Amino acid sequence: MFFLKHNFTNPSFVQGALELLPACFGIFTWGMMTGVAMIHSGLNYPESLMMTFCVFAGSSQLAVLPLLAARAPIWVILATAFCVNLRFVVFSAHLRNYLKTYPRGYRVMCAYFTADLSYIQFIKRFPHPARSIDQKAIDEQTAYLAGSNALNWFSWMLGSMMGLFLTHFIPIDWGLGFAGFLALLGIAMTLVSSHLRLLAAVLSGMLAVYFVDLPLKLNTMLAILISIAVCDQFELYAARQLKPKN
Repeated sequence: MFFLKHNFTNPSFVQGALELLPACFGIFTWGMMTGVAMIHSGLNYPESLMMTFCVFAGSSQLAVLPLLAARAPIWVILATAFCVNLRFVVFSAHLRNYLKTYPRGYRVMCAYFTADLSYIQFIKRFPHPARSIDQKAIDEQTAYLAGSNALNWFSWMLGSMMGLFLTHFIPIDWGLGFAGFLALLGIAMTLVSSHLRLLAAVLSGMLAVYFVDLPLKLNTMLAILISIAVCDQFELYAARQLKPKN
């Protein structure tokens, strides 16, 4: 298994897990709410279990559940999931320099297990990858990431399983959806570390509300695409302004 590559007693592995520990309640709650939502959207237990383990992404799961219930076209479902999870493409590209000395299979497994909070925590702890000639330092960094990923994954899966199997005992009016929203909002706010990211967050939120009447949750996809395009143009303009003139 992916986590077994790193000894559970490895100090870096343990440190990564311990530093994620305060966030585990939010992860657990978000997972539980997603589990409840899958059953209430009409999926059966085998389908819900398959989605939980294969997708492992609460925001995209919640985004596509209404589309599945409405029997939306498959391209709309896939495009929505892709847009909602587009940030993981950025995460993977960034982590490439940290993991490039490892086999492809290991990197693929790392891509599956790495989530928002574990990525953010890892980058804060190691803002720069270790030198390629220092394999010991590289192993310490990846052990830290594996420890963080391990606790994140188990917290999420435990919450999801409880949500799935206790769904008929958890009334919707308990407010689990709002708790999950708060957990996701906290994750999103930690990513707003520049003016462009703030602009993207505000613009996409406003556009999603403005286009809320579009069918099949297309307001989310359209808001993401427009905000990315606008911020990309701002970034290109800033780069041209900083470019030295001959």
